[in-house]
Amino acid sequence: MSTAVSQARQHALGDLPRRSARRFGDKTAIVDGGTRFTFAELDAVVDRTAAALHAAGLVKGDRLALLSHNCWQFAVLSFATARRGIVLVPVNFMLNADEIAYVLDHSGAVAFVAEDALTATAEKAIAASAGAVALRLAIGTAQPGWRDFAELTSFDGPLPAEVLVGDDDPIRLMYTSGTESRPKGAILTSRALLWQYASCAIDGEMTFDDVEVHSLPLYHCAQLDCFLNVDVYTGATSIILPAPQPAAILQAIEENKATKFFAPPTVWIALLRSPEFETTDLSSLRKGYYGASPMPVEILQELARRLPDVRFWNFYGQTEMAPLATILRPDEQVAHAGSAGRPAINVETIVVDDDDVPVPPGTVGEIVHRSPHATLGYYRDEEKTADAFRNGWFHSGDLGVFDDDGYLRVVDRKKDMIKTGGENVASREVEEALYQHAGVAEVAVFGIDHPYWVEAVTAVVVPKEPGLDPDEVIAFGKTVLAGFKAPKYVVVTESLPKNPSGKILKRELRDRFGHLGRE
Repeated sequence: MSTAVSQARQHALGDLPRRSARRFGDKTAIVDGGTRFTFAELDAVVDRTAAALHAAGLVKGDRLALLSHNCWQFAVLSFATARRGIVLVPVNFMLNADEIAYVLDHSGAVAFVAEDALTATAEKAIAASAGAVALRLAIGTAQPGWRDFAELTSFDGPLPAEVLVGDDDPIRLMYTSGTESRPKGAILTSRALLWQYASCAIDGEMTFDDVEVHSLPLYHCAQLDCFLNVDVYTGATSIILPAPQPAAILQAIEENKATKFFAPPTVWIALLRSPEFETTDLSSLRKGYYGASPMPVEILQELARRLPDVRFWNFYGQTEMAPLATILRPDEQVAHAGSAGRPAINVETIVVDDDDVPVPPGTVGEIVHRSPHATLGYYRDEEKTADAFRNGWFHSGDLGVFDDDGYLRVVDRKKDMIKTGGENVASREVEEALYQHAGVAEVAVFGIDHPYWVEAVTAVVVPKEPGLDPDEVIAFGKTVLAGFKAPKYVVVTESLPKNPSGKILKRELRDRFGHLGRE
């Protein structure tokens, strides 16, 4: 195929702001505090930022790490990097410096953009890394040793020649803890993202006249790729908040007459419990979305009672699916409460046994998918990529069961993934960290049901000597792990239950200590 034909047929992530600008030029695209962009203005600032990245020496395929809370600059970078074929590496701002250093080294990032309040952590991460980061830019107040990110958005140099970005050229590296001791870098392409955006828009009934409040972290693909970037794609208006603070969310919905909002169940519960809920005008809200875990039935009933005009969707998936896989739609919420729904329009999902043979309804097996949503693979890890894509299906690592009507229920994490407060935590990573404590002989980490966190990270520890204080282990965990990964509960015991082959029986531990989350 000639270059001219490829250019004429290009449909890449970086093209979306330009196309929406030509459809909705004067319409408000993004609001972040006192900053507002129309779609025409958004496209222009994306162009300037992309040109500035080129002028700074970044080329197609280079990796740029981004460490920031939600802000309009995050949205701009998402498209500006993609427009030049630069691979964006969003970094979880709750990670510590050593964890961030691993992401920098593994991704091979040559540029680092950090929010001014996070540059101290970023500098520690760079110091602990191999030192490949050559370009440092700070969002907000200029920081010593860091260039001002405003230099990019106000760039007035010439626009470089367009870069041809193919459907399967990597444009994003999303690091997911998965079930391993170290995070894996899922490679996402325009093909994966744009097919996923289409699935969200069609099955999630997303339209150009939506006004949406975005408060969950944009480093996570759920908020970024199921909602914010889809809004830019469809021509909807996005209200960006720095964090999911209930009072701020409620105020933003009222002031902007928002029609649409996404959050995990923990945030919806926080909104219901907020003293401002009853006094805030939420009459504009029409669409509500949740994910990361099923919504408790009693909360669904309360939402239906207190927000009677809002229709709800449950989105289930994972980073490697960009991230949507299945959807439970509004008319299915009550009859199939707790279900992950049915496959999205561009996804084929089945459940298989350990030999990858499909199992009948009612039988638990591993959830696997076929879809253009799927990751291109794990960066610098051919072995894990091959294992994930066995026999032509992407293996999710989650265990599930279909009922006779074709609705999927997720019943377990195949390798003990813990989903807490909307974040993935690998039990093995927590275990390895706790083993660094001088008094720990054995440890098993798992999640237990919790009314706020959905799952709480819990550790059962066998001490080397009697007298180990559980609070000491909790405190230690906070020094070696990001806060959301550190155990909420620690139990000290004489031994761990094991099967004849020596495998720790975590299901038995969950049953024995599940009451902790209810106390």
